[in-house]
Amino acid sequence: MSKVRTRFAPSPTGRMHVGNLRTALYAYLITRHEGGDFILRIEDTDQEREVEGAVDIIKRTLEKAGIDYDESPEQGGPVGPYVQSERVKTGLYLKYARELVEKGEAYYCFCTPERLATLKTAVDDTGKTISIYDKHCLSLSREEVEENLKSGKPYVIRQNNPREGRTSFNDLLYGEISVDNAELDDMVLIKSDGFPTYNFANVVDDHLMGITHVVRGNEYLSSAPKYNRLYEAFGWEVPQYIHCPLITDEEHHKLSKRSGHSSFEDLLEQGFLPEAIVNFVALLGWSPEDNQEIMSMEELIKKFDFRHISKSPAVFDYGKLKWMNGEYIKAMDFEAFYKLAEPYIKEVVTKPYDLKRIAKLVHTRIEVFPDIKEHIDFFEELPEYDIAMYTHKKMKTDAASSLEVLKEVLPIFEQCDDYSNDALYERLKAYVEEKGVKNGYVMWPIRTAVSGKQSTPGGATEIMEVLGKEESINRIKKGIEKLSKA
Repeated sequence: MSKVRTRFAPSPTGRMHVGNLRTALYAYLITRHEGGDFILRIEDTDQEREVEGAVDIIKRTLEKAGIDYDESPEQGGPVGPYVQSERVKTGLYLKYARELVEKGEAYYCFCTPERLATLKTAVDDTGKTISIYDKHCLSLSREEVEENLKSGKPYVIRQNNPREGRTSFNDLLYGEISVDNAELDDMVLIKSDGFPTYNFANVVDDHLMGITHVVRGNEYLSSAPKYNRLYEAFGWEVPQYIHCPLITDEEHHKLSKRSGHSSFEDLLEQGFLPEAIVNFVALLGWSPEDNQEIMSMEELIKKFDFRHISKSPAVFDYGKLKWMNGEYIKAMDFEAFYKLAEPYIKEVVTKPYDLKRIAKLVHTRIEVFPDIKEHIDFFEELPEYDIAMYTHKKMKTDAASSLEVLKEVLPIFEQCDDYSNDALYERLKAYVEEKGVKNGYVMWPIRTAVSGKQSTPGGATEIMEVLGKEESINRIKKGIEKLSKA
C-alpha cells in the first residue's frame, strides 16, 4: 500500500464547527497512526461566503487542538499551492474541465439565471437549494458552443451524468453504496466567475496531491458517486472513503450554530480546555477497543482505528464534556491551573486576599473555569442567608446549637494569632474533644457563618485562612447576631 496521505480542506467561512474539527482530527489520527502525511488545504472557491480572518481562525484552532500538518499554505510542499484561489490563477481547474468536455463527460451550459429559476429544485449536501438541470445545453452543436464562447456569453461547465443505470462505490465504514443515476444531477464544475465548485476542485486537488483517504461527514455519501465518475472519467485511482456519522444535540437534532457550543472557539470561551475538547470530539462516533475515555493526543494516535467508527449518529453530550473537562482540570499542574484560573478569580475578588489559596480550594471542584466565580463570590462579600442553613440533620445541628457553638469558639479565634488552616483546625479539634461532639457539629455552623453559603469549595478553617483574623471574627459575630435575633 502507498504511503497514507490525508487532508483537511476547510472553507474560510468563520469559526470551526465541531463536525469540521472532528473531520480534521480523524484524518490527522489516521495519518499519524499509519506514519503518513497530513495536509492543510484552504478551499476558498466560494468567495461570497468567505469571512475575513477565517483562515487565521482555522490555523489557530488546529494549533490549539494540537493538530500539526506536514504541508500547508505557509509551509509549502511538493504539490502546492495549497490555497485553491491561487491554484485557479494557474488555469488548473479550467484545463481539467475542458479535458472532460472533450471526452463528452462534461459540457458548456449557457442557461440564464431566469431559465434556471424555472427548473425543479433540490437541496444539495450543504443545505443549499439548487436547480435540477434538464441537460438543455447538452444538445447544443459544437458550432453553437464555439459561437457562444466567441461572443463572450456567460457559461458554466457541467458534469455529464447518465440518467440510466446505477453507480456504486465502496466506503470503508458503510461498505458498498449504490445510487440510481437518475439521482445524479449534472453538477456545475466551473462557475460563471471561472472558479471551480467545491466538488470539482476537491476531486482534482485530492488526485494531484496524492490523497489516499478522504474523511468527511456522511451527508456527502450521496455525492460520492458523482465524485467517482469524475475520477473514472480522468482514469484516476479513486481514494478510500471514510464517511463519519452525523453529530446531533441531546434532542437528536443536527448540531447547529444556535446550540451555543457548536464551534471550537465557543467551547474555549465557555472555559473548556483544548485538550479536553479534542479528547471529547474524538469520542463523537469512535471509541478504542479498551473503552478508555481520558486520552492524550499521543494515546489517541496510538489507539485510533477508523474501523471502530460508528455508523450511528453521535450525540454531543454537554454534561459528559463538562465531566471530562473537570478531569483534565484536576490533573493539571497547579501553576498551570492558576494561570488560567486567576482572571476568573479577579473578576469576583478585589480584596487583598491570597488568590493562590483561593485557587487551591477550587482546583479539584470545578468542571469549567467560569464555575470558579459562583464558588468564591462569598470571599468578596458575605451574602444574605437564611438561618435555616444552620440546621443540618446529618450534623445534628440547629439554630440553637449553632448559636452556642459560635459563642464558645469566638474567644478561641480572638486569642489565636496563627490563622493558618492547620493551626485553626488544631484549636477546633481540641474544642471538639472537650465538647465531646463530632467534627461536623462544630464545623458546620462556623462554615455557615463565615461563608453564608450551603456549599463551599473548602472547609471552615480553609475559608478562614483566606479571610484572615479580622474578617473571620467579624463574620462569626454577624452569625451570632443573626441567630440571637431569631
